[in-house]
Amino acid sequence: MNELQDKIAVVTGAASGIGLASSEAMMGAGATVVMVDRDEEALAALADKWGGKMIAQVTDLLDPESCAAMVPQILEKTGHIDILHCNAGTYIGGDLVDTDAATIDRMLNLNINAVIKNVHAVLPHMIGRGTGDIVVTSSLAGHSAIRHEPVYSASKWAVTCFTQTVRRQVNGHGIRVSQVSPGPVISALLADWEQDRLDAAKAAGALIEPDQVAQAVMFMLTRPRNVTIHDVIVLPTNVDA
Repeated sequence: MNELQDKIAVVTGAASGIGLASSEAMMGAGATVVMVDRDEEALAALADKWGGKMIAQVTDLLDPESCAAMVPQILEKTGHIDILHCNAGTYIGGDLVDTDAATIDRMLNLNINAVIKNVHAVLPHMIGRGTGDIVVTSSLAGHSAIRHEPVYSASKWAVTCFTQTVRRQVNGHGIRVSQVSPGPVISALLADWEQDRLDAAKAAGALIEPDQVAQAVMFMLTRPRNVTIHDVIVLPTNVDA
Protein backbone atom coordinates (compact mmCIF):
# COMPACT_ATOMS: atom_id res chain seq x y z
CA MET A 1 0.00 0.00 0.00
CA ASN A 2 1.20 3.49 -0.85
CA GLU A 3 0.04 5.18 2.35
CA LEU A 4 2.75 7.84 2.09
CA GLN A 5 2.52 8.38 -1.66
CA ASP A 6 3.96 11.75 -2.74
CA LYS A 7 5.14 12.58 0.79
CA ILE A 8 8.62 14.00 1.38
CA ALA A 9 10.20 12.55 4.50
CA VAL A 10 13.49 13.42 6.19
CA VAL A 11 15.21 10.86 8.43
CA THR A 12 18.37 11.61 10.41
CA GLY A 13 20.86 8.89 11.29
CA ALA A 14 19.46 7.13 8.22
CA ALA A 15 22.41 5.03 7.08
CA SER A 16 21.93 2.26 9.63
CA GLY A 17 19.76 0.85 12.42
CA ILE A 18 16.34 2.35 13.12
CA GLY A 19 16.95 5.24 10.73
CA LEU A 20 17.61 2.91 7.83
CA ALA A 21 14.64 0.69 8.68
CA SER A 22 12.36 3.72 9.02
CA SER A 23 13.58 5.18 5.72
CA GLU A 24 13.04 1.94 3.85
CA ALA A 25 9.58 1.46 5.36
CA MET A 26 8.58 4.97 4.25
CA MET A 27 9.96 4.46 0.75
CA GLY A 28 8.11 1.17 0.57
CA ALA A 29 4.93 3.09 1.39
CA GLY A 30 5.46 5.55 -1.48
CA ALA A 31 7.39 8.40 0.16
CA THR A 32 10.50 10.04 -1.18
CA VAL A 33 12.98 10.01 1.71
CA VAL A 34 15.84 12.40 2.31
CA MET A 35 18.28 10.17 4.15
CA VAL A 36 20.51 12.28 6.41
CA ASP A 37 23.81 10.93 7.69
CA ARG A 38 27.44 11.94 7.97
CA ASP A 39 28.49 8.67 6.25
CA GLU A 40 28.66 9.78 2.62
CA GLU A 41 29.81 6.37 1.37
CA ALA A 42 26.91 4.55 3.01
CA LEU A 43 24.42 7.06 1.58
CA ALA A 44 25.87 6.60 -1.91
CA ALA A 45 25.34 2.85 -1.68
CA LEU A 46 21.74 3.37 -0.56
CA ALA A 47 21.13 5.79 -3.44
CA ASP A 48 22.21 3.05 -5.84
CA LYS A 49 19.70 0.68 -4.20
CA TRP A 50 16.69 2.98 -4.02
CA GLY A 51 17.21 5.27 -6.99
CA GLY A 52 14.85 8.23 -7.19
CA LYS A 53 12.97 7.29 -4.02
CA MET A 54 15.97 8.32 -1.94
CA ILE A 55 17.77 11.66 -1.72
CA ALA A 56 21.14 11.74 0.03
CA GLN A 57 21.87 14.54 2.49
CA VAL A 58 25.36 14.47 3.99
CA THR A 59 25.14 16.35 7.28
CA ASP A 60 27.23 16.22 10.44
CA LEU A 61 24.73 17.07 13.15
CA LEU A 62 27.56 17.70 15.62
CA ASP A 63 28.95 20.47 13.43
CA PRO A 64 26.91 23.65 14.13
CA GLU A 65 27.18 25.01 10.57
CA SER A 66 26.36 21.67 8.95
CA CYS A 67 23.42 21.15 11.30
CA ALA A 68 22.04 24.65 10.65
CA ALA A 69 22.31 24.16 6.89
CA MET A 70 20.42 20.85 6.84
CA VAL A 71 16.80 21.99 6.55
CA PRO A 72 17.50 24.85 4.08
CA GLN A 73 19.54 22.51 1.88
CA ILE A 74 16.81 19.87 1.93
CA LEU A 75 14.12 22.43 1.04
CA GLU A 76 16.24 23.51 -1.93
CA LYS A 77 16.23 19.89 -3.12
CA THR A 78 12.61 19.00 -2.38
CA GLY A 79 10.53 22.17 -2.08
CA HIS A 80 8.75 20.95 1.04
CA ILE A 81 8.97 18.55 3.98
CA ASP A 82 5.98 16.50 5.14
CA ILE A 83 7.71 14.29 7.70
CA LEU A 84 10.78 14.77 9.89
CA HIS A 85 12.03 11.74 11.81
CA CYS A 86 14.72 12.89 14.25
CA ASN A 87 16.41 9.59 14.83
CA ALA A 88 20.17 10.22 15.00
CA GLY A 89 21.68 9.45 18.37
CA THR A 90 24.49 7.81 20.22
CA TYR A 91 24.90 5.86 23.43
CA ILE A 92 26.95 5.73 26.61
CA GLY A 93 26.47 2.78 28.90
CA GLY A 94 28.17 1.59 32.04
CA ASP A 95 29.30 3.47 35.11
CA LEU A 96 29.49 7.24 34.89
CA VAL A 97 33.01 7.31 36.35
CA ASP A 98 34.27 5.25 33.41
CA THR A 99 33.41 7.80 30.70
CA ASP A 100 34.89 11.24 29.99
CA ALA A 101 33.61 14.78 29.49
CA ALA A 102 34.15 14.84 25.71
CA THR A 103 32.10 11.68 25.23
CA ILE A 104 29.34 13.08 27.44
CA ASP A 105 29.28 16.33 25.45
CA ARG A 106 29.10 14.46 22.15
CA MET A 107 26.18 12.32 23.27
CA LEU A 108 24.17 15.14 24.79
CA ASN A 109 24.75 17.35 21.74
CA LEU A 110 23.56 14.65 19.35
CA ASN A 111 20.75 13.15 21.43
CA ILE A 112 19.28 16.45 22.66
CA ASN A 113 20.64 19.59 21.02
CA ALA A 114 20.57 18.32 17.43
CA VAL A 115 16.97 17.15 17.86
CA ILE A 116 15.88 20.50 19.26
CA LYS A 117 17.70 22.42 16.51
CA ASN A 118 16.30 20.23 13.71
CA VAL A 119 12.74 20.60 14.99
CA HIS A 120 13.23 24.34 15.50
CA ALA A 121 14.47 24.65 11.91
CA VAL A 122 11.57 22.78 10.29
CA LEU A 123 8.69 24.23 12.32
CA PRO A 124 8.32 27.57 10.47
CA HIS A 125 8.05 25.64 7.20
CA MET A 126 5.46 23.21 8.55
CA ILE A 127 3.50 25.97 10.29
CA GLY A 128 3.43 27.90 7.02
CA ARG A 129 2.01 24.86 5.22
CA GLY A 130 -0.44 24.07 8.04
CA THR A 131 0.57 20.41 8.19
CA GLY A 132 3.42 18.08 9.05
CA ASP A 133 4.58 15.13 11.11
CA ILE A 134 7.56 15.11 13.46
CA VAL A 135 8.67 11.84 15.01
CA VAL A 136 11.52 11.64 17.52
CA THR A 137 13.31 8.44 18.45
CA SER A 138 13.37 8.38 22.23
CA SER A 139 13.86 5.19 24.26
CA LEU A 140 12.58 3.08 27.09
CA ALA A 141 15.36 4.96 28.89
CA GLY A 142 13.25 8.09 28.48
CA HIS A 143 10.68 6.54 30.83
CA SER A 144 12.84 4.70 33.34
CA ALA A 145 16.04 5.53 35.24
CA ILE A 146 18.13 2.63 33.98
CA ARG A 147 21.06 1.78 36.21
CA HIS A 148 23.43 0.98 33.34
CA GLU A 149 22.66 4.22 31.48
CA PRO A 150 22.81 7.37 33.64
CA VAL A 151 23.83 9.77 30.86
CA TYR A 152 21.82 8.10 28.09
CA SER A 153 18.70 7.94 30.27
CA ALA A 154 19.10 11.62 31.11
CA SER A 155 19.29 12.50 27.41
CA LYS A 156 16.17 10.52 26.58
CA TRP A 157 14.21 11.97 29.51
CA ALA A 158 15.07 15.39 28.07
CA VAL A 159 13.95 14.34 24.58
CA THR A 160 10.69 12.96 25.96
CA CYS A 161 9.97 16.25 27.73
CA PHE A 162 10.85 18.24 24.62
CA THR A 163 8.67 16.13 22.32
CA GLN A 164 5.62 16.25 24.54
CA THR A 165 5.83 19.99 25.23
CA VAL A 166 6.42 21.00 21.59
CA ARG A 167 3.41 18.90 20.57
CA ARG A 168 1.23 21.06 22.79
CA GLN A 169 2.58 24.23 21.19
CA VAL A 170 2.06 23.28 17.55
CA ASN A 171 -0.87 20.87 17.36
CA GLY A 172 -3.14 23.83 16.56
CA HIS A 173 -1.13 24.32 13.35
CA GLY A 174 -1.94 20.88 11.97
CA ILE A 175 1.42 19.48 13.05
CA ARG A 176 1.63 16.16 14.87
CA VAL A 177 4.62 15.58 17.14
CA SER A 178 5.21 12.05 18.38
CA GLN A 179 7.94 9.82 19.68
CA VAL A 180 8.81 6.16 19.52
CA SER A 181 10.46 4.65 22.59
CA PRO A 182 12.12 1.33 21.85
CA GLY A 183 13.75 -0.98 24.31
CA PRO A 184 17.08 -2.59 23.38
CA VAL A 185 17.45 -2.75 19.59
CA ILE A 186 20.02 -4.80 17.71
CA SER A 187 22.14 -1.96 16.29
CA ALA A 188 25.51 -0.28 16.51
CA LEU A 189 24.37 1.59 19.62
CA LEU A 190 24.78 -1.59 21.64
CA ALA A 191 28.52 -1.61 20.99
CA ASP A 192 29.03 0.01 24.41
CA TRP A 193 27.15 -2.70 26.28
CA GLU A 194 29.23 -4.94 28.48
CA GLN A 195 29.72 -8.24 26.59
CA ASP A 196 28.14 -10.36 29.30
CA ARG A 197 25.07 -8.11 29.35
CA LEU A 198 24.76 -8.26 25.56
CA ASP A 199 25.18 -12.03 25.46
CA ALA A 200 22.58 -12.48 28.19
CA ALA A 201 20.08 -10.22 26.41
CA LYS A 202 20.49 -12.08 23.12
CA ALA A 203 20.14 -15.46 24.81
CA ALA A 204 17.01 -14.31 26.63
CA GLY A 205 15.34 -12.90 23.51
CA ALA A 206 15.38 -9.43 25.10
CA LEU A 207 16.35 -7.51 21.93
CA ILE A 208 14.27 -6.34 18.97
CA GLU A 209 15.11 -5.61 15.34
CA PRO A 210 15.16 -2.09 13.84
CA ASP A 211 12.35 -2.94 11.41
CA GLN A 212 10.06 -3.71 14.36
CA VAL A 213 10.56 -0.13 15.55
CA ALA A 214 9.99 1.16 12.01
CA GLN A 215 6.61 -0.58 11.99
CA ALA A 216 5.61 1.51 15.02
CA VAL A 217 6.77 4.69 13.25
CA MET A 218 4.65 3.77 10.24
CA PHE A 219 1.64 3.19 12.48
CA MET A 220 1.99 6.71 13.87
CA LEU A 221 2.42 8.34 10.47
CA THR A 222 -0.54 6.59 8.86
CA ARG A 223 -3.25 7.45 11.41
CA PRO A 224 -6.01 9.83 10.28
CA ARG A 225 -5.01 13.46 10.73
CA ASN A 226 -7.37 13.87 13.69
CA VAL A 227 -5.36 11.25 15.61
CA THR A 228 -1.96 11.89 17.22
CA ILE A 229 -0.03 9.04 18.81
CA HIS A 230 1.95 10.69 21.59
CA ASP A 231 4.37 7.83 22.18
CA VAL A 232 4.76 4.16 21.33
CA ILE A 233 6.89 2.05 23.66
CA VAL A 234 8.20 -0.96 21.74
CA LEU A 235 9.73 -3.67 23.91
CA PRO A 236 11.02 -7.19 23.43
CA THR A 237 8.60 -9.55 25.12
CA ASN A 238 11.38 -10.92 27.28
CA VAL A 239 12.97 -7.58 28.22
CA ASP A 240 12.17 -8.17 31.89
CA ALA A 241 13.35 -11.77 31.85
